[in-house]
Amino acid sequence: MSNLADLIEAYINRLLDASPNATLVLQRKELAERFQCVPSQINYVLSTRFTTERGYLIESRRGGGGFLRIKRLDLDREKVAKVLTALQKLNKGISRCEALDFVTNLAESKLITRRESNLMRAVLSQDPFQHEHACTKVLISMLEVILEEI
Repeated sequence: MSNLADLIEAYINRLLDASPNATLVLQRKELAERFQCVPSQINYVLSTRFTTERGYLIESRRGGGGFLRIKRLDLDREKVAKVLTALQKLNKGISRCEALDFVTNLAESKLITRRESNLMRAVLSQDPFQHEHACTKVLISMLEVILEEI
C-alpha cells in the first residue's frame, strides 16, 4: 500500500499530465483537505518530490489568497547546456542527491540513455563525491562529454 506522500505525488502528477502546459495552480489548504492531512505534509511532498533537480518549478504564496504553482519543466539538450553553463558561472555546488536526481530526470526525458544514466549514477555514488563542488565538477564534465556527442 502506498504511503500518503506517494498518493499526493501521484495525484499531482496526474493533474500535471492532464494539463495542456504542464502547469498547475493549487491551494495548499484544499490539497490538505482532500488528503485529510496537515498542510505541512503537502510542503514535505513538494520539497522532496517536486524539486528543480527532478524537473519541476514551484512557486508558493502563503496567506489567505495563497497558492501553489507547479510547473513541469520540459528539458531539451539546449536547456541542459544552459543549466551546466549557469552552474559553472555560479560555481554552485550541488549535493550528490541533487546530482543523482538531475541524472534521473535527464534519463526520463530521454536526453541521456539508460546506460549513460547508470554509469553516471555509479560514478556519482562514490564516497569522494560527498563534497558538493567535487560532485558538481564531475557531473558537469560527464554531461559535457555526452552533449558533445550529438
